[in-house]
Amino acid sequence: MTHSTADTGAQDAQHEDGPGRPGDGEKPGRGRRSGRRLRPAVLVPLTLLALLLALGGTGWWLYRDLDANLAHVDIDRALGDDRPEKLPTSGRNILVLGSDSRAGENAALDAGKAPGARSDTALVVHIPEGRSRATAVSIPRDTLVTRPECGTPSGRTLPEAGRVMFNSVYAQAGPACVVKTVERMSGIRMDHYMEIDFAGFRDLVDALGGVTITTDRAIDDKATGLRLGAGTHRLDGEEALRFVRTRHGIGDGSDLGRIGLQQQFLTALLTEIKQQEILTSPAKLYRIADAATASLTTDTAIGSLTGLADFGRSLQGIDPAAMETITLPVIQDERDPNRVVPVQPRAEELWKALRTGAAVPDTAKRSPVNGSSTG
Repeated sequence: MTHSTADTGAQDAQHEDGPGRPGDGEKPGRGRRSGRRLRPAVLVPLTLLALLLALGGTGWWLYRDLDANLAHVDIDRALGDDRPEKLPTSGRNILVLGSDSRAGENAALDAGKAPGARSDTALVVHIPEGRSRATAVSIPRDTLVTRPECGTPSGRTLPEAGRVMFNSVYAQAGPACVVKTVERMSGIRMDHYMEIDFAGFRDLVDALGGVTITTDRAIDDKATGLRLGAGTHRLDGEEALRFVRTRHGIGDGSDLGRIGLQQQFLTALLTEIKQQEILTSPAKLYRIADAATASLTTDTAIGSLTGLADFGRSLQGIDPAAMETITLPVIQDERDPNRVVPVQPRAEELWKALRTGAAVPDTAKRSPVNGSSTG
């Protein structure tokens, strides 16, 4: 396996020498990167919103305080009508991002010096009609994609570009362009957008009092400082950050192995939230809600506490045990062994299943990288 030497940032991350079609015949593999990169886990679990934001009669001061924490982006205005049609079978679809911004409190959580921010973790969360289950599709950050023409937050227009590394789109053109890129590659209209940063993830785990995970083998990662023996562990916020960014000693040392840990942590976090009687403790409820909202950016439709609470309550029927986690099927790029591309027809089979409300085929759950199930 080829290994790259450092995080190259937005400029090195993109290859704009042609559109590049995702192929079928690339050899499996994935280059890993060195450097101390933090990854927010698989981010804001949707059922958390129902449990934390059902505040009822807790007072105007509390509502105002938490509501002021929220930031939002007007995705609909930024993208206009250049979007996939909303299909009656498509259920609800949410793009969830973890940004690696070094701004503010986040700077102390990463030794990396790269400026700006990228979308270090990306999930398309699909909730079918009925809302008793959900599917979360992880998009590897080093996936080469075609970035559509996008306006930037500063008012510039970026032309369409091929062979751009997925996680560079956020740095180049902002969150609306990430939504547009995902919609273009999947053919699925995103109903909502959510983003959380490093500090927010750490504080959320600490507010919960930690999260319990079980590993079937020891992890000793010198890059992150994480040491866990095989067995069950209660992780605090700092340890959880190390866990979800660990890849050394896991699988082939690639980003795909780290995605597996992130998916495992998502399930553990959802289970923790369900098991805790948060609503019976106003003090704990406030701490968790404050941590969740302070580092959360959403689309405008759910960019208020009431909008977020209503959305969260609508998802209360989802059982963590019914959360299916899948990694977008990818293979090593023929021209750059440190990048991956979606493998066809498996990737399209996955997106089509989500668009139409059908079950995801087993072939779309298996990665040619190692031949194993991604779910």
